[in-house]
Amino acid sequence: MSDDACVFCELIESGDGVWVAREGLAAAFLTLPTGALAPGHTLVVPTAHCVGVLDASPESLAATTALVQRVSVAMTRALGATGVVVLNASGPFSGQTVGHLHFHVVPRWPDDDAELWPSDRSSHAPIPDAGELLAAVLR
Repeated sequence: MSDDACVFCELIESGDGVWVAREGLAAAFLTLPTGALAPGHTLVVPTAHCVGVLDASPESLAATTALVQRVSVAMTRALGATGVVVLNASGPFSGQTVGHLHFHVVPRWPDDDAELWPSDRSSHAPIPDAGELLAAVLR
């Protein structure tokens, strides 16, 4: 089931793109060469439309993160990467640019000069007892 305005749903339906894996609940494809942060930069998405981790079904999220792991292992074996960076932004003000849950899996090598980890810090006021507040909701 697709969302008519979603570029990733359209891509999944059309079959266009350079596919790394296509499974029932999740799929992986290479980014466009102009947007690739490294050779083999891959996007992993659930095949069912959801905006982010906040509204993904547990089954879609589990299948998608399992595929993230398999793609990461494949990058070390097939591309000789020594590690990967996995990035996700979900929801308003997170920096998410496509309204479909996706994980960037970016291979890394010892000779990389790129800084792929966010370095800016939030200017939001500190939240006292943040850990306790989170734990209370998760109980």
